[in-house]
Amino acid sequence: MHPLVSVIDFSKANERTGSKMYFELYCIFLKEVKCGDLKYGREYYDYQAGTLVFISPGQIIDVENKVDYYQPAGHGLAFHPDMLLGTNLGKQIAEHNYFSYQTNEALHLSPNEREMVLDLFSKIATEIRQPVDKHSKKVIAASIELLLNYCDRFYDRQFITREDVNKGILGKFETLLNAYFSSDNPASLGLPTVAYFASELHLSSKYFGDLIKKETGTTAQEYIQNKIISIAKQSIYQSEKTINEIAFELGFKYPQHFIRLFKSRVGVTPNQYKQMN
Repeated sequence: MHPLVSVIDFSKANERTGSKMYFELYCIFLKEVKCGDLKYGREYYDYQAGTLVFISPGQIIDVENKVDYYQPAGHGLAFHPDMLLGTNLGKQIAEHNYFSYQTNEALHLSPNEREMVLDLFSKIATEIRQPVDKHSKKVIAASIELLLNYCDRFYDRQFITREDVNKGILGKFETLLNAYFSSDNPASLGLPTVAYFASELHLSSKYFGDLIKKETGTTAQEYIQNKIISIAKQSIYQSEKTINEIAFELGFKYPQHFIRLFKSRVGVTPNQYKQMN
């Protein structure tokens, strides 16, 4: 009914087997049936009925069971990237980080949240049944933006209700940080990155960053830098190593970068800190 937007009722589709799918669209799927294990890259999708999945252009999803037939069920919204051109949503789509989350970080809806999503799907479906006019694009984009804003809220709720899982990830992050600086990694790999730890925890960088921010109030990068400063203080206080030696041991390529970071966080240079202690 609209060349760039579709609202889908999967129950009207024919039975099918699994397949490997490449997406060139933004898609939001409310899954209501178990169709077999879904795989995104090397990771399996954290899947159950009532799960909301976000897919962005360029992603590949693989349904591993390609033998058994199943009846699709659920609803979905698909829209072409061109739908966003010249709209407020087009400028802000990157702020909705969950389009860059892996599918094993999907959104698990409560019954009330599910009803709200279905209601918003219905409103968008009603609009795309109208004849296309100069207002269509703005109204549809605004409706999609409202849906995504609600999903931001739902993800905030999920970060809270899955607090035990999140704290487990935070604990593993701390363990990985300690192990990194206790190994030869700083000398061989340099300073650790957010992407490195996200990969070690089998999470996307954006989901990992959002989780750490929710749990600690600081970004993952700031958390890493806090660890660097903590280790640096111990080394300055407890050893006779030079500032340059400490900088290289921490993974800094240039000592002046270490000195600049230390002063911005502590308020004094490493040498001044050493003299004070």
